[in-house]
Amino acid sequence: MLRREARLRREYLYRKAREEAQRVAQEKKEKVRRALEENRLIPTELRREALALQGSLEFDDAGGEGVTSHVDDEYRWAGVEDPKVMITTSRDPSSRLKMFAKELKLVFPGAQRMNRGRHEVGALVRACKANGVTDLLVVHEHRGTPVGLIVSHLPFGPTAYFTLCNVVMRHDVPDLGTMSEAKPHLIMHGLSSRLGKRVSDILRYLFPVPKDDSHRVITFANQDDYISFRHHVYRKTGHRDVELTECT
Repeated sequence: MLRREARLRREYLYRKAREEAQRVAQEKKEKVRRALEENRLIPTELRREALALQGSLEFDDAGGEGVTSHVDDEYRWAGVEDPKVMITTSRDPSSRLKMFAKELKLVFPGAQRMNRGRHEVGALVRACKANGVTDLLVVHEHRGTPVGLIVSHLPFGPTAYFTLCNVVMRHDVPDLGTMSEAKPHLIMHGLSSRLGKRVSDILRYLFPVPKDDSHRVITFANQDDYISFRHHVYRKTGHRDVELTECT
């Protein structure tokens, strides 16, 4: 089992390195092509290999539809199988961090929560892999306030760290009703850049595919590199009117 896992990881890293080398070569060819089309001087750093790059341009075309990459391999089963999310905390969590982990479990349909205990991260990851977990979430705190969230997609990543600011938990809001646990529709706003799409993939693949009649909506809105989280349930009050209720 360990040999197979090591072999798969080596193959994954090899494909990833090859893709990076191909991307750099493609960028060089694009610079040469634009210089020739616009009748400009070829960039100084590319003049020695300009002839070779120009020759390889003859075999390039505008296709490429359906070409996969290591990013596609990471989420190749997304939408086919529901994600299996495991949530845990840092060591010796406070009561508020345990409470936050319980509330976070309600956000992701089908997620499970595990007490950290004295387990190391390596042991947690191995246990998650053995049980088919697709994503491991670890929440951190500072003096009882949640300040960090690690999202790690298994088995080979990606792994992202999100800093949490202005966290308001359901337990802090009086007279709050129950939370809908239906599979939510997702709204990703302001995540159109290359990095934004990467972050969007990490977040949206934590959720299963919703049903058409689901009235639960979760929004991740990016503004100035701050991603705001909003959670609503909507209800139709007329032919063109909708009433939103925010779920803290």
